[in-house]
Amino acid sequence: MFQKILIANRGEIAVRIIRTCMYMGIETVAIYSEADKDSLHVQLADESVCVGGSRSDESYLNMENIITAAINKGAEAIHPGFGFLSENADFAKLCETCGIAFIGPNSEVIRQMGNKSEARKLMMSSNIPVIPGSDGVVGNLEQAKKIANKIGFPILIKASAGGGGKGMRVAQDLASFAKAFETAKTEALNAFGDGSLYLEKYLANPKHIEFQVLCDKYGNVLHLGERDCSIQRRNQKVIEEAPSLINKELLLKMSEATIKACKAVKYENAGTIEYLVSGDDFYFIEMNTRIQVEHPITEMITGKDLVKEQIKIASGEKLSFVQESLSFTGHSIECRINAENPKKDFMPSPGKVSLFHMPSGNGIRFDSALFTDYSVVPYYDSMIGKMIVHGETRDEAIKKMRAALEELVIEGIDTNQTFLYMIMIDPDYTKGNFNTSFINQKINSLLGYKDYE
Repeated sequence: MFQKILIANRGEIAVRIIRTCMYMGIETVAIYSEADKDSLHVQLADESVCVGGSRSDESYLNMENIITAAINKGAEAIHPGFGFLSENADFAKLCETCGIAFIGPNSEVIRQMGNKSEARKLMMSSNIPVIPGSDGVVGNLEQAKKIANKIGFPILIKASAGGGGKGMRVAQDLASFAKAFETAKTEALNAFGDGSLYLEKYLANPKHIEFQVLCDKYGNVLHLGERDCSIQRRNQKVIEEAPSLINKELLLKMSEATIKACKAVKYENAGTIEYLVSGDDFYFIEMNTRIQVEHPITEMITGKDLVKEQIKIASGEKLSFVQESLSFTGHSIECRINAENPKKDFMPSPGKVSLFHMPSGNGIRFDSALFTDYSVVPYYDSMIGKMIVHGETRDEAIKKMRAALEELVIEGIDTNQTFLYMIMIDPDYTKGNFNTSFINQKINSLLGYKDYE
């Protein structure tokens, strides 16, 4: 087992990883930018190193400085969390070259699955359903138009190196295709340094379902159930829950496809296979080769610490349990708390938190790096916490989430707290009548609460 791990991340995920390392008796090294010198993850870690300026490219994306910090501090492994360098094949390769364990899959798998068009090809060769689309990257606009006409509109244009909804546009017809294509290309180039695109048939109003997997170095592969991530805004997840309300027969087929996909790529460590579900059909969309933001809801229904399992796998241990021994208990929901103002088109809201109160109680968990007088800086993602609840039933979990959101106090900045509460009391959400278009279709009513300022 590792004696010391460097966490190449910040905020709530860095805090969450550090806490598991504490439980496991593993020393931790935090990295931080100049803007994060007073952050909670820096205070909790055994050691800390400033790796650069406030901007991400100066610090949390600075591979050379991060590797140097790990070597100088004697860290045997690096946990990348999510975002930043977590799915960067070059960084994983650099870790391998320097003899530092990367807590995740190897660099070749990250490279293979990180290119969405290549991942799509691999799934097709393994007879896993994919959405009708282009056979890999499209070379130019004229070629893309021909393929789009063949597939049929509407068309989803996606960045090959994409993630987080960036480099993604929908073209309803040929007339709007050129502008959507060029916009997606420019956004992908700016976000990922790679402007390559591929095309898919756009599915109207699907469900977004993903399966959590764990795979060790000895060929043992299992899944820890599914999560419903359909409550989204602009292709970014807002609320997730586990288990989903999908019928058992379809879930069995999806779980079998998930295991097959992991074996096809010889996957190791924690990962997620994501699908779109339309009617009784499901389609592979991508594999995330890292821990997910929404992993806590899987932990709540399985009782497994996924970060602990990641560390054990990376250190060379076999999985200590098998598929048949897993049990799934109750229902769990996660709401992403963002520093943003929904009334102003979800504009980010950096600033000082003048008062912070975190709810607690049976089945209530709040993952965050917040504290009173903490300054939310404008340089990074606006997510500042995750409210997670667990109940015996979905109805109980919803009621628990309402109570937790009511009790949560974050003053000094704007948040989406009330917006999330409005979803929790929406009749369609409580009945399970929702898909990826839920927020878009209900945005006016979700923002219409009379006391919502």
